[in-house]
Amino acid sequence: MDIKIKEIENDESQIKSVQEFLYAQIKIEYGIGPMPEFHYDIDGLKDYYILPKRNAFFAAYDGDKIVATAGVRAYDKDYEFFKGQYNEENTASIWRLMVDEQYRRNGLARILVKKIEEFAKEEGYKEIYLNTHRYLEAALPFWNSLGYTVTIEEDDYDETNHMIKVLV
Repeated sequence: MDIKIKEIENDESQIKSVQEFLYAQIKIEYGIGPMPEFHYDIDGLKDYYILPKRNAFFAAYDGDKIVATAGVRAYDKDYEFFKGQYNEENTASIWRLMVDEQYRRNGLARILVKKIEEFAKEEGYKEIYLNTHRYLEAALPFWNSLGYTVTIEEDDYDETNHMIKVLV
């Protein structure tokens, strides 16, 4: 397995390939198709990750095939419980970490997160925010093993856990 990690450029064919991979993974993992209210950043990949200077989107390739992805962008959520705590200047956020089932348990997710953390440090972010879901069995142990801690555990329909890691 010769995996290469690449930052996605402002290239329509690359962007389309990433979008197709993400929607295929979402269908497999969640059993749903594209939903603009949840997947606006996928539809607008260029505007959310590619064009803004302090944002990026990475893909792991096995040859020409995308096998994993992860995006990083300035924190842009407006959760009431985080008002004044996180901001787009100091806080990056991780999005769309997805690994093809056939490529899991090979360290790809760790490699992508490390790449994102390095990028975030270079761009001057002080911390990284993410949210995940308790029904994803491997998610919490994975993020905890990388030094992310739960800040809020919501009792919502999506079993959302909000997590943070301070970059050093």
